[in-house]
Amino acid sequence: MSYRNPTAVLPTHEVTNMPPHMGDQDLWSSDLALREGIAREGAAWAEPQLADFGQVAGREEVLELANQANRFDPELKPFDRYGMRINQVSFHPAYHALQDLAVAHGLPNFAWNNGGAGAHVAHAALNYMLNQIEGGVLCPMAMTYAAIPTLKASPEIAKEWLPKLLSTTYDKRDIPVGEKTSAQMGMFMTEKQGGSDVRANSTRAVRDGEGYRLTGHKFFCSAPMSDAFLTLAYAEEGLSCFLVPRFQPDGQRNGLFLQRLKDKLGNKSNASSEMELQNTWGLLVGPEGKGIKTIIEMVQGTRFYCAFGSSALMRQGLVQALHHTAHRSAFQKLLIDQPLMQNVLADLALESEAATTLSLRLGRAIDEGEAGNQEAAALARIGTAIGKYWICKRAPNHTYEAMECHGGPGYVEESILPRLYREAPVNSIWEGSGNVICLDVLRALQRDAEAGPAFLREVESARGGNGHLDKALDDLKEALADHSDIELRARRLTEQMALVWQAALLVKSAPAAVSDAFCASRLGAAWSGSYGTLPRGADCNAIVQRARGLG
Repeated sequence: MSYRNPTAVLPTHEVTNMPPHMGDQDLWSSDLALREGIAREGAAWAEPQLADFGQVAGREEVLELANQANRFDPELKPFDRYGMRINQVSFHPAYHALQDLAVAHGLPNFAWNNGGAGAHVAHAALNYMLNQIEGGVLCPMAMTYAAIPTLKASPEIAKEWLPKLLSTTYDKRDIPVGEKTSAQMGMFMTEKQGGSDVRANSTRAVRDGEGYRLTGHKFFCSAPMSDAFLTLAYAEEGLSCFLVPRFQPDGQRNGLFLQRLKDKLGNKSNASSEMELQNTWGLLVGPEGKGIKTIIEMVQGTRFYCAFGSSALMRQGLVQALHHTAHRSAFQKLLIDQPLMQNVLADLALESEAATTLSLRLGRAIDEGEAGNQEAAALARIGTAIGKYWICKRAPNHTYEAMECHGGPGYVEESILPRLYREAPVNSIWEGSGNVICLDVLRALQRDAEAGPAFLREVESARGGNGHLDKALDDLKEALADHSDIELRARRLTEQMALVWQAALLVKSAPAAVSDAFCASRLGAAWSGSYGTLPRGADCNAIVQRARGLG
């Protein structure tokens, strides 16, 4: 937060050598990797909207709203003053202001309202920019976006719900959806006894006229004020997918009983609850017994959000570190000009650009898959899991390293860095933690005949562009051909695939200073994963200047 003319001359000393307050950020024009990626991946038509939103989302007042929304936690209100059950969550007004901003700019539905080439790429970019400032509000955006293709498979449900989900007006009222101007969709699948093993679920569903009645519990239900939820329960034919609204068709509240709100490490603005379902009315989505197959497309969408959401956290951490080091001196020299700090900053910049580049490439694969390109659809299926695993896994240490670039001032709550750091682990845990994601990559390789070949054609297209990459490609193909102990090696294999893919994308699209340094460090010998260890010959200054938007 900036202040008018703070007093620098104090009774005992004068405050000097401190960076100026950053003030408003232009999240679009300062991000060369984002701008180039938008043009390259087919979304140049959306540049005016993206440029406008980059300025709006980067305003200092939006950052202050984010600070308030995370400082004042949501509060559970299970009962009204007379003891009647209402199952509500109360949010700070800043949270609603951020929701209004997001929905008005199409963050939950831009891709579906602007179909065609580049739609999902531009959608990712919009959310990526706001996620740099505040991540919690993106949870209902992600679930609403991801639910839409699942609902399209059930035309009668889609007819009622899609117009509300595609609205760009935020309506926070807790009333039946038919009376609202817009709606948001949530999702909860996991239960206490099974977690990611949803086949261990115990929630049951029995027919009740045209609908079903569900009884059971869910252990993690984020954005519990959503207007409806997709969930899993066992029906007569097996595990099935259901849409459960907050209100029943007769206008009475549905049997969704909030038990408590989770006291989470981060993501504080977004409420996450435990919920019991007691004779809860719902509609079947897709066939009975095909619940996982029905809901998996929604999971694909939320994992896409995890990938570019973690990319956003890395970008903002880098922006903060660049600003601080460009204005802070030590030993008669700006930090940003000192060789070791420049190595750290350049390494952080490489990681950030590689994550953003891969996220936008995933968006194009989704776009092309939507248009009927089967190879692109296969790449999106396996690629989303690869990107979700690796980008999210790299984010926590990246935000920590950006914090360390500030020294002590980065460790205090007036800085955005502690909030970014607390936010960073969540995307790696939600929507399938590391082991689950890597096993999904193996399943795609083993059961999806198109996935492996589509991925290899993608990365092989960069062969010849860098010697380190060529060797890594050969090593990867050898690893993929070796099926011994493959489950034991699943993390290592997924990491190899991610690094080779990021390297291939950078070799084809980024300046040589970026691609050469990335390949030499990530694919060369003895990479530890620590930041600030770029080898001799890396053009750190060129990489840093590009990250500042000056390259």
